[in-house]
Amino acid sequence: MASEKVLAAKKEKVDKLTELLKNSAAGVLVDYKGITVEEDTKLRKELREAGITYFVEKNSILRFAFKNAGLDDITGVLEGTTALAISNDDQTAPARILGKFAESVKEREIFALKAGYIGDEIYDAAGVQALSKIPSRETLLAQLVGSLQGPIQKLAATLQAVADKKEGEAA
Repeated sequence: MASEKVLAAKKEKVDKLTELLKNSAAGVLVDYKGITVEEDTKLRKELREAGITYFVEKNSILRFAFKNAGLDDITGVLEGTTALAISNDDQTAPARILGKFAESVKEREIFALKAGYIGDEIYDAAGVQALSKIPSRETLLAQLVGSLQGPIQKLAATLQAVADKKEGEAA
């Protein structure tokens, strides 16, 4: 039987992880078995630069933490090797980065998306893959500005033409 000290340490770990999950905007679970150290280092660097917390944890600890955080439905995928990527700000960043990586090593079948969540909404592997295709917030804002810029330029040109015409008639 486990000692009380070990149980207390595990409970503390679950409590910290539960708090991390509750305060996060989104997260993605992956099966990372088979990736090389070089690939893992590169992936972790990219995730860190995007402000994403990425770590490996025992499935039993994750199971308790997800249940405590109210994300019970995600616990069905907690088998085998599991890593978790959590973002506090960008809801699609973990899915986008991990989805891109999974695509790049798809032929080797070594890295798989398991599931994910945004807020209280749970997504299966296919849902996370679909989320990974959504552009970043900055890209979406740039597209919005670009789509608004065209009509505004046309309006400005039309108003200028009307002003020039009125000026020509007055002279």
